[in-house]
Amino acid sequence: MPGRILIVEDEREMRAMLEKGLTRRGFTPRALASADEALALSAREDFDTVLTDLQMPGLNGLELCERIALNRPDIPVVVVTAFGSLETAVGAMRAGAYDFITKPVDLDALVFVLERAVQHRALREEVRRLRHVLGQEAGTRELLGKSPVMAQAYALIERVAEVDTTVLITGESGTGKEVTARTLHTQSRRRDKPFVAINCAAMPEPLLESELFGHVKGAFTGAQSARTGLFVQADGGTLFLDEVGEIPVGLQPKLLRALQERKVRPLGSNEEVDFDVRLVAATNRDLELAVEENRFREDLYYRLNVINIELPPLRSRGNDVLLLSQRFIEQYASRNGKRVVGLSPAAAQRLLLYGWPGNVRELQNCIERAVALTTFEQLTVEDLPERIRNYSSPRLIPEVADVSEMVTLEEVERRYIHRVLEAVGGSRTLAARILGVDRKTLYRKLERREEAPPKA
Repeated sequence: MPGRILIVEDEREMRAMLEKGLTRRGFTPRALASADEALALSAREDFDTVLTDLQMPGLNGLELCERIALNRPDIPVVVVTAFGSLETAVGAMRAGAYDFITKPVDLDALVFVLERAVQHRALREEVRRLRHVLGQEAGTRELLGKSPVMAQAYALIERVAEVDTTVLITGESGTGKEVTARTLHTQSRRRDKPFVAINCAAMPEPLLESELFGHVKGAFTGAQSARTGLFVQADGGTLFLDEVGEIPVGLQPKLLRALQERKVRPLGSNEEVDFDVRLVAATNRDLELAVEENRFREDLYYRLNVINIELPPLRSRGNDVLLLSQRFIEQYASRNGKRVVGLSPAAAQRLLLYGWPGNVRELQNCIERAVALTTFEQLTVEDLPERIRNYSSPRLIPEVADVSEMVTLEEVERRYIHRVLEAVGGSRTLAARILGVDRKTLYRKLERREEAPPKA
């Protein structure tokens, strides 16, 4: 990650060598001979990192570190010295240095340290910027994110919120489907009416039918009093059917009829009751595949999927991870009465690197745990769960030294298809979308290799 580097070195040959070497590596260096000049220039201009010699006439490297830490704490300082003792390193760190490197300088090692320092500063600035953004947006909406994929979702939500059209929200578990449903409700003309939610996977068919449609007294064993169903409870407002793909097949025709007729018949009753609701449904299942396998009625699927809002996984949302983290830090710090104000750059880097299979819900649990455990004002890497601290991005194609171990393009494609299918839980619709092909093309690729598609 190239950046602007302020070099402070009193030896002319060393200064020229550093300036030339870093320029070749893509950095933009500015070289000065004294710490006094560097202090004056850093007050007027912005640099990503300061690289300073330790032993210099006048103001030395340690004193320069201390001054920059006081006046420009946002700029990391890397100290170069010929005296590579532990005491010198400790002194540099105490003076505010970001890192320490010894002479003779190995250019590759120096570039590695400077890239880390530049990234450290960039992450610190991004965390600060996102905290500002969060402060501006506090209380304006439950959904949070600045990434392009979320901007598309926001635009669609705003377009459909004011109409009564049925919406199907899709996406992996933990991506915020219920939050999206509530946002649709609060931005609609029905906002002053009830928002009623039910998880369709949480109860057996008879109980789910009673919950949705209601029942009269004596309709079944244990029905000691009449109960109003959720369709009627939500009258005038929004009914949210979460995990709608789990509705039993036997109940699906009754749900379809209720949606078509805008009437429900409570269990045990001969009379129908009118209702007026805006229906929002959500699922993390591949409903198209469920239709093909006769596990979900096609006519009900099209009745639900009038408008589809697909929520992206957290791993595709870039710096939204940091924006959401800051929201959760403030939430749990306030709840626990702790002074925790943000993330350290190193912790932010680990959060950005991690794959988040559990999406926003997993991030929320991670931050809640970290806030509870930390003893600092910023969350550090040590506060994060072990799986996040030790996570490394998997290589799609491992490095091989032996030519005989290399594989064909066809084999690379086969492995990647299986990697994608595993990552999306076997959903061929989602896998095809990620791969940039249609479902039929994906089937053909699998069949050509005489492999059955993984079961969804």
